[in-house]
Amino acid sequence: MPYGTLPKQVIDFYKADTPQSAPVMFFIHGGSWLSGDKKTRITNLQQCLNAGISVVSISYRFIPEATADGLVPPVKGPLRDAARALQFVRSKASEWNIDKTRIAAVGNSAGGCSALWLALHDDLADPDSADPVARESSRPCAAAGLGAQTSLDPQQMKAWMPNILYGGHAFGFRNFEEYLAGREKILPWIAEYSPYALISAGDPPVFLQYGDVPVLGQEQKSGPHGSNFGVEFTEKCRSTGVECEFVYPGAADVKYKSLMNFLNAKLKTPRN
Repeated sequence: MPYGTLPKQVIDFYKADTPQSAPVMFFIHGGSWLSGDKKTRITNLQQCLNAGISVVSISYRFIPEATADGLVPPVKGPLRDAARALQFVRSKASEWNIDKTRIAAVGNSAGGCSALWLALHDDLADPDSADPVARESSRPCAAAGLGAQTSLDPQQMKAWMPNILYGGHAFGFRNFEEYLAGREKILPWIAEYSPYALISAGDPPVFLQYGDVPVLGQEQKSGPHGSNFGVEFTEKCRSTGVECEFVYPGAADVKYKSLMNFLNAKLKTPRN
C-alpha cells in the first residue's frame, strides 16, 4: 500500500489475528540506505504475528534516489520517508485494528539507524496540516537497532572505531576522508540526523544488539555493524534517563536478552 506519491513510498502490512487492537513492529530494512527490500529478512516476522503483534515493513528512497530528488542532505530521503510511513500507519489504526500508541520501530544496520532516529528526533507531527497523515505522530513508543550505526559524526565514529569507513554517502561525500575533512561544514546536519546527537530526557526506550564484543577505540572486523557503536551511546542514554539495553555476546546484567523479549515487554501492555 502506498504511504506517499513516490514509487518507493510503499509498505507491506502483516495483520496479527487478534480481537483487540494489536501493537505493531514497524520494520525498516538495512542496506546502507543503498539497497535492500521490504519483503526479505523481516526480523522476527512470524514470532511477532504469533505473539499478537502486527508487522509493517517499509520501502523508502535510497541515497541516489533522494539525491536525484534534490534532497539535501541525501539521508533526509530515507529518514523522512520512514517518518511519513509511521505517520501513515497511525492514520490506519481503526481500519487495521492496531493500537497507534504501541508501535515499535525496528531495523538492522542503516534501518536500525533510521529506527533510532525516529525515536530520538522531535515529533514531526503537524497538528495544523490539511493532510491527516501529517497530523499523526512520527515517534514510536520504543526502538530497536540490530547492528545499527548510532552516530553519523565522522570524528566520533573514528574515535570509537579507527577502521570505520562508513557514512559519508549519507551527506553526499564520495568517501570517508572527504567526510571527515568536511565535518565542520556539516555540523548542523550531524545535529539533525545523528542518533547520538538527538538523545534527550523523555525519549522512548531503546534496544541495541550486536554480534561482537565492544573494544572501544579499537578496530572491529564488523565495521559499520560493530558493537563499539553501542558503548558511549548507551552511556549517554542512561545518563540522560533514557532506558537503553545494550546486548552483545557475554554482556552482563541484560534485562532483555532478545529482540522479542524487548518487544513483548514494550508492546504487549496497553499504554494509557
